[in-house]
Amino acid sequence: MTTIPPLDLTQQYATIEAEVGTAVLDVLASGRYINGPQVEEFVQAFKAYVGSPECVACNSGTDALYLALRALEIGPGDEVITSPFTFIATAETISAVGATPVFVDIDPNTFNLDLDQIETAITERTKALMPVHLFGCPVDMTRLMAVAVAHRLPVIEDCAQATGATWQGQRVGSMGDFGCFSFFPSKNLGGCGDGGALTVRLPELAEAARIVREHGSRVKYYHESVGINSRLDTVQAAILQIKLRYLDRWNQGRTTVAERYHQLLAPIDEVICPSAPAGSTHVWNQYTLRLHQATGEERDRVRAALQAQGILTMVYYPLPLHHQPVYAELGYGPGSFPQAEQASQQVLSLPMFPELTPEQQERVVYGLKAAILAG
Repeated sequence: MTTIPPLDLTQQYATIEAEVGTAVLDVLASGRYINGPQVEEFVQAFKAYVGSPECVACNSGTDALYLALRALEIGPGDEVITSPFTFIATAETISAVGATPVFVDIDPNTFNLDLDQIETAITERTKALMPVHLFGCPVDMTRLMAVAVAHRLPVIEDCAQATGATWQGQRVGSMGDFGCFSFFPSKNLGGCGDGGALTVRLPELAEAARIVREHGSRVKYYHESVGINSRLDTVQAAILQIKLRYLDRWNQGRTTVAERYHQLLAPIDEVICPSAPAGSTHVWNQYTLRLHQATGEERDRVRAALQAQGILTMVYYPLPLHHQPVYAELGYGPGSFPQAEQASQQVLSLPMFPELTPEQQERVVYGLKAAILAG
């Protein structure tokens, strides 16, 4: 029995192996492993792809969020509104600058922030909004930007899982003040190691982020502030430059896989399929469904049954951020964000990558149905 993994990067690599090999060897032969010309070439290509005036390359998506917060001079005593149903890096960076994450519950259909609840969370200490385009599904940026403009708040888009997604024809990362991207290997545009970038609307904010990224320095050995070392290395930039050319094709492959899942899963009443809001382009970093009325224990039983069949799945995320031990001091008790809490008990991410075959998907769905019925 062959295993169906949650993600298979080897098939993607096989299609671009020669290009990547040549590019990497060129970097190695050049001796310019940090800030080589490929970094700036990628920056120019990526900002053109996103449709942003500025782009700052960095070491990770986490650093991109941190740099955006630092560029806005957000710190102790400030609050940033974000989602409790996301990876820890989103809130972690807010804490890292000394500010406080303020959570708002999610929409049960998109897993993104419930835009009806944002304004009630805004206080005089709120300094930014940080929406997350979760699983590749874009936030309704028309509504979110209207709230931001009304309250004069900057917007930091967490685009880590949504490179290439669009809202009303605009790519995520081009609508807020910052777009923060991860190039972790599992992302739609993933490198062969860590990497990240932030797209920026205003030149002065981009320059502020660059200064923090370079140890708080504009000129080498002269430091204006306490910064960090967060560079995208030349090898990763060279690889990403190649992969960027294929990204739309791969995203379309993911969409084809998602549409096939929709059709196969439609007859199963116990499953709630994910969907893309009208006016958006979902890029399906994950295909995350809900097991209707399931508990976490029941979801885990189904997952284990699939694993026994050689079908590997993931759970993003089993514990929402407001219930994480690190955020116990914020005082959010059980029931604070019921949609996020329910999602954490019901979500299951099926195998998702562009090369997934119809036969593999049929096996996944057949196995899922059998696992549900066995309960």
